Amino acid sequence: QVQLVESGGGLVQAGGSLRLSCAASGRTFSGYAMAWFHQAPGKEREFVAAINWIGGSTVHADSVKGRFTISRDSAKNTVALQMNSLKPEDTALYYCAASTSGSYSPRAYRYWGQGTQVTVSS
Repeated sequence: QVQLVESGGGLVQAGGSLRLSCAASGRTFSGYAMAWFHQAPGKEREFVAAINWIGGSTVHADSVKGRFTISRDSAKNTVALQMNSLKPEDTALYYCAASTSGSYSPRAYRYWGQGTQVTVSS
């Protein structure tokens, strides 16, 4: 049974940093793209960043480029999102997801975690 478990969310002041982690288990994720999405209340789920499990190539949404960095640790089966220079508009529930196709669309992702809340105060 595939499980994605996020951790690391919390409350932080604007300009601060948080590091989210996603622990993946239940299958081999080679050939998968791992991604982070976020969803604010009343809004659609949006792409934040993705990484290929093999090779480690990454892509980041324009809104987070230069501030957020996605990475993976193959030995520990974890994916991280380092978030720096946080802004109040980054406040959302952050989800880890896995897909065999890799896409900006949440519809392409078969496996999802439960989410971890990030709140940035001004």
